Amino acid sequence: MNIVLAIVLMLLFAAVGCGVGYTYRRSVTEKRIGRTEEYAQKLLDDASRKAADIKKETEIEAKEEVLRLKTKLDEEIRTRRNEVQHAERRVNQREEALDKKMDNLERREETLNQKSEQTQKLYAEAEELRDKQSKELERIAAMTQDEAKQMIIGHVQKDAYHDAAALVREIEAKAKEEGEKKARNIIALAIQKCAADHVAETTVSVINLPNDDMKGRIIGREGRNIRALETATGVDLIIDDTPEAVIVSAFDPVRREIARLAIEKLIQDGRIHPARIEEMVEKAKKEVDNQIREAGEQAVFETGQHSLHPELVKILGRMRYRTSYGQNVLKHSIEVSHLAGLMAAELGADVQLAKRAGLLHDIGKAVDHEQEGSHVQLGAELARKYHENNDIIHCIQAHHNDIEPQTVEAVLVQAADAISAARPGARRESLENYIKRLEKLESIANDFAGVEKSFAIQSGREIRIMVKPEDVTDEGTKVMAKEIAKRIEQEMEYPGQIRVNVIRETRCTEYAK
Repeated sequence: MNIVLAIVLMLLFAAVGCGVGYTYRRSVTEKRIGRTEEYAQKLLDDASRKAADIKKETEIEAKEEVLRLKTKLDEEIRTRRNEVQHAERRVNQREEALDKKMDNLERREETLNQKSEQTQKLYAEAEELRDKQSKELERIAAMTQDEAKQMIIGHVQKDAYHDAAALVREIEAKAKEEGEKKARNIIALAIQKCAADHVAETTVSVINLPNDDMKGRIIGREGRNIRALETATGVDLIIDDTPEAVIVSAFDPVRREIARLAIEKLIQDGRIHPARIEEMVEKAKKEVDNQIREAGEQAVFETGQHSLHPELVKILGRMRYRTSYGQNVLKHSIEVSHLAGLMAAELGADVQLAKRAGLLHDIGKAVDHEQEGSHVQLGAELARKYHENNDIIHCIQAHHNDIEPQTVEAVLVQAADAISAARPGARRESLENYIKRLEKLESIANDFAGVEKSFAIQSGREIRIMVKPEDVTDEGTKVMAKEIAKRIEQEMEYPGQIRVNVIRETRCTEYAK
């Protein structure tokens, strides 16, 4: 095809050339026409021959390709046929194997049916024999089968109950002995490591005077100086016959401290008049504020709780001038922090959490005289206000059993609070309140039926109860102890814990004659 096109193009070019030659040289063109026609004819013949050769070659190649593809297809067909035949043989083999298995299963099913029939016959015979034996046993024992079962079950239950009760008592006694021993060791170790000073505050402060003439100057003309002091500080000044002494009386220890410092400064200065009194009272207030801040910082430093909010530190310092049963609240809080931390370390609990909760457990006492609510509620609100951990808030709420303690640290803070409050000399109670508490303990115990006598001992730390053995069983003593302890918790307020001992004693007396 290309050759034909080339020939056509050549003819076109020749024609164009002829035209051009004819235009310029007509005579020359006429002479060459003959030769050009011959050449063109020759080229046309050559192109025809080449086209015929190319056609033959193409036909030969096409036939060879068709033959090759046919041969390949035949081979694939033979291969597929072989695979299909192989698969058919395997299917036939599997069908033969399945037929054999089905025959075996049918034979086994027949065998099993025969055995099942034999088993049912034997079972029926055994049931019949058992019924005969049961009837014979009922006839001999004069007791029905259900009655015999109930009798056996009753004996077994009674024996099992007795054995279980004995085992429970043994386990409880062993666990209690080991638990008390370990608890005593932990508490003793904690108390041994924590040796805090006991500070007992009163509601009065005594100021020593250089001479008795100073009393008159403090009173002032017509009592104006003493009135100015009492008005500025909010305390009562008692000036009596006590030589060279003035007594400052106030239930607010902060006011009492401000008054004491102001009077001492006035005595040192020597100028005592209303204007000077107001000036010294203001200086004393600033000095007490600094002491409160320093006391809070010192408490934080001693317990290692440096991340407290600054306002909490300031409120903590105010507890330096607060007392509970004569015990300094700040010293008590520091001691509780140390005790709780030491016991937490022994038990593998969170030491820092226990120490922080111990330090803050009575924080509400710093503001309970200014706001409504118990010191537990106020302490929890303060901790929540200054973004303390929920575990800290829980320890504060649980340290007087206002809520049930849910964490080990809460229990440890509760125990440390009781230890600090119950240590000898830590707190001071009036004799009248002490006697009333002992009488209340004995009264609660005597209200229970079966109690013969009760004795409050160990300074009210233990109540010992003697019961009538004919009215109270051994199991009943344990129930009575729990009920008495629960009633004491509900009706009384006391530091630490009270041990309830219920004793049942049986005495048999005979005389040999």
